[in-house]
Amino acid sequence: MSSRLKLRRGVVVSEEPLEVEIDGEHRAAWADTALLGEMREGDEVVVNVEALDLGLGSGGFDVVHVNLTRGLEGGGPRGDEHVMKLNYSSLQHAVEPVEPPVRSIPDVGGKGAPERPREGMPVLVVPLHGHLAPAAWAAAQVSPGIAVGYVQTGGGALPGSFSRDIVELRRRGLLCGHITAAPSYGAEHEAISVAGALDAAAAELDWDAVIAGPGPGIIGSDTALGHGGLAALDTAHAALALGLPTLLSPRLSSADPRERHRPVSHHTLTVMELLLGGVEVPVPVGEQEPIAALTTAAGTRHRLHEAPADLTGYKASGLPARTMGRTIDEDPLFFAAALASGQALGASSAGGVGVG
Repeated sequence: MSSRLKLRRGVVVSEEPLEVEIDGEHRAAWADTALLGEMREGDEVVVNVEALDLGLGSGGFDVVHVNLTRGLEGGGPRGDEHVMKLNYSSLQHAVEPVEPPVRSIPDVGGKGAPERPREGMPVLVVPLHGHLAPAAWAAAQVSPGIAVGYVQTGGGALPGSFSRDIVELRRRGLLCGHITAAPSYGAEHEAISVAGALDAAAAELDWDAVIAGPGPGIIGSDTALGHGGLAALDTAHAALALGLPTLLSPRLSSADPRERHRPVSHHTLTVMELLLGGVEVPVPVGEQEPIAALTTAAGTRHRLHEAPADLTGYKASGLPARTMGRTIDEDPLFFAAALASGQALGASSAGGVGVG
């Protein structure tokens, strides 16, 4: 049974970084200002304290639920938005979906669609947010000027404004756009479904390629199927059903303290096992142990593609190079997997990799 929301009253004592005082204690906090408005010192707020009280590594801060001082005058003039996100929660709000109008979906082969040769905008499905920056960087090295966009799915943080990586990638021109697909929200484009987001990226936004995956802080439960990595299954199925070239970035690690994530995470192996159609699985050149494990998992359905991973170049880029507290030097295999996948995505967009 779910517990009740753990909400507490507090006062903002610092704006940058955001801190809230609760019962005399100064606590780190985060606020989705796109929904709640700005936070100023002295504002009275209500915060959700659950994650910080639990000591969660990726969620070790309080989350502002409402600003009682200046957050109740929202809801200004709107356009034609009439579709709700976070519907039937206290944070429900209207959005304008990016999905194209009702039309005939292109014929992709009926029930056999996942197995037919595919062409068009390639989709790289990533297992967690840490793959986004290295994959986007690598794609741009292979195909300079490529218009790669990011579709944020469920499985991790839901607010589109939460990721610092997206801000930096947009600033550098390594991402051309950002769609939050339900249940995520808050990007420049909103989609009600992942399939709708991918369709819009190809049909409306003219993206060359898509990286799709969860926001920061992947959900984990130490169970076989109860984790955010399983969002990749639905995302890959959506891409396959639309007849798009579909690549699956494998979650690899040489240093994760949990055996279930070394050298190939059970998240990736489970998705490969459950997929109803074949996908391309890029792997770093020469990494024999993960290649052997992925070859077994791929069987005759999926196709492995060895691709180079420029760890030295990525380190010099200044982009995020830590994952779960480990640096790129401490866990090079994690970043090599993302870099190889981005390289394959860039090559696929340029016509260099066939997926079928």
